[in-house]
Amino acid sequence: MVQKNEILDLEITSMTHDGMGVGKKDGFAVFVQGAIEGERVRAKIIKVLKSYAVARTEDFIEKSPARKEPFCPVYKRCGGCSLQHMSYGKTLEFKRQVVIDNLTRIGGLSDLAVHETLGMNDPLHYRNKAQYPFGMGKDGPAAGFFARRSHEIVETPNCDIQHAISDKAKEIVLGYVRALDIPVYNEMTGQGLIRHVVTRVGFNTGEVMVIIVSAGPKVPKINKLIYRLKRDIPGLASIILNVNPKPGNVILGKQNSTLYGKDSIEDRLGDLTFEISPLSFYQVNPAQTEVLYNKAIEYAGLKQEDIVYDLYCGIGTIALFAAQKARKVIGVEVLPEAVDAAKKNAVRNKIDNAVFYQGEAEKMFPELYKKGEKADVVFVDPPRKGCDEALLKTLVDMSPSRIVYVSCNPSTLARDLKYLAANGYAVKEVQPVDVFPWTEHVESVIMMTNSDSKDK
Repeated sequence: MVQKNEILDLEITSMTHDGMGVGKKDGFAVFVQGAIEGERVRAKIIKVLKSYAVARTEDFIEKSPARKEPFCPVYKRCGGCSLQHMSYGKTLEFKRQVVIDNLTRIGGLSDLAVHETLGMNDPLHYRNKAQYPFGMGKDGPAAGFFARRSHEIVETPNCDIQHAISDKAKEIVLGYVRALDIPVYNEMTGQGLIRHVVTRVGFNTGEVMVIIVSAGPKVPKINKLIYRLKRDIPGLASIILNVNPKPGNVILGKQNSTLYGKDSIEDRLGDLTFEISPLSFYQVNPAQTEVLYNKAIEYAGLKQEDIVYDLYCGIGTIALFAAQKARKVIGVEVLPEAVDAAKKNAVRNKIDNAVFYQGEAEKMFPELYKKGEKADVVFVDPPRKGCDEALLKTLVDMSPSRIVYVSCNPSTLARDLKYLAANGYAVKEVQPVDVFPWTEHVESVIMMTNSDSKDK
């Protein structure tokens, strides 16, 4: 057993799913912040739990060839990126291994074709959406990102994974707040106005949306801010005031008013155009989203006569790509705003063989099946919690020839694949995709075939 504040020399033999190195002292696991597999480090124990301890790297006895200097000056304080101390190639290897570890340990799956992670040629400035919290810093109003596992604001004038125009918009709003003494929101007291600035950028259209999140519907001298944004933000197409009076971690409220321009912006993926509203879910890395969705469509092996379901369809991205190759696509999504956007996107792209239903996929999919609906191919792209067992059971009962699972969480993916594998489906291929470079997050696309299907 180890003790808090104890200094240990450790050999790092593996890594946790969130990028910490793992060493052992007399068989007891120690998770070491900032250490890479293959290194020897001197580490200080900062927390001791029942089955493992957490330590901080104090010094390096032997460094990994994959170690690099982080490019961000606030890397150690900001919670946005956790892997900048590794080379980019090493982060891709790490993410593939995270997927393999989860599928084997949680899913009980072996002998899988897990391909190398598909990365980016230039893994910087890739995010089309930024969310900057505002609050009081040491020298007055501040904006940036929350420190890891806290709500302390780390000021970041420039963030190298955001689109540069997002940083510029945030700095304009911060300047307005400071110059005119606009009160920023205090989470502890619930007092103040400006809570967040959210930006959305159409990488392929150049359109920009700036969302001011306020605790109340009236913001003093807002016209001065509108003037600055219009003057200094190239491509500005929309300024939205979003009102969120509720305490808690939810960033956007439900009330939006358009202060300038359009209610939404547009972006293109492949040859399709999509409407993006303030509340729409839209993948934050457009270049890698195309990689992700192209792989999903490839794995689906669509034929002109196929009936296709897209569960958790969002604004219809995968569904509309699939509709170009299939006879009919049915999308299911819980958010009414997203379903409205999906229907508009179908019209915008002149696609008439896609229909969209609003409701919880876990409830609506079983109801549609009970009504006699069938599918040849089903896409599932669930949130981090994965799929409900009622939905998985319906998949098994409906027995489509192929299931394409798009996952943002390897552990819930493994759990769901274990269920499907135990009920007649074989995992054929697994393709990790790096949609969030320099973070521990990894997306995966999985092809599963029905063992009774002629397409297997």
